[in-house]
Amino acid sequence: MIGFVMVGTNNLDKATNFYDILLDAIELKRVVSNEKYIGYASKEKLDEIEFYVTNPVNKDRATFGNGTQISFLVNSKDLVNNFYNTGIKLGGKDEGAPGIRSGDYYCYLRDLDGNKICAFAKIPY
Repeated sequence: MIGFVMVGTNNLDKATNFYDILLDAIELKRVVSNEKYIGYASKEKLDEIEFYVTNPVNKDRATFGNGTQISFLVNSKDLVNNFYNTGIKLGGKDEGAPGIRSGDYYCYLRDLDGNKICAFAKIPY
C-alpha cells in the first residue's frame, strides 16, 4: 500500500499557488508548508497527508520521470472535469482531455514542472 506520493519542483512558491487551487478542485487541502515542501490531505482526513511537493533534498534541479504519473482517484466525473479545467487555466499542459478510457473516466495534464498528473473516477460515477 502506498503511504504518500511526492513530486519535485524548481519553484515552490509557484507550485504552491498551482496546487493549492488545483487540489482544492478535488477536495484536497494544504495542511503543511515550510521552505522545503508542502503537503496536502483530504478535507475529510486532514491528519493523513497524501501528496507532497518538494524542493529536491540533494539541491539538484527537479525533473519529472519519463513514464511516471501521479493519479488522484475522485468521486465523480464532475471532479475530473474540474481538475482538468482548473489545471489548464493555471498553466498546466494538456496530456489528455477528460473522457472514458479503460472503462473509467480520466484526464491527464502536466504541472508547471512537467510532472504528469491524472484525475479519474470509477464508473458508475
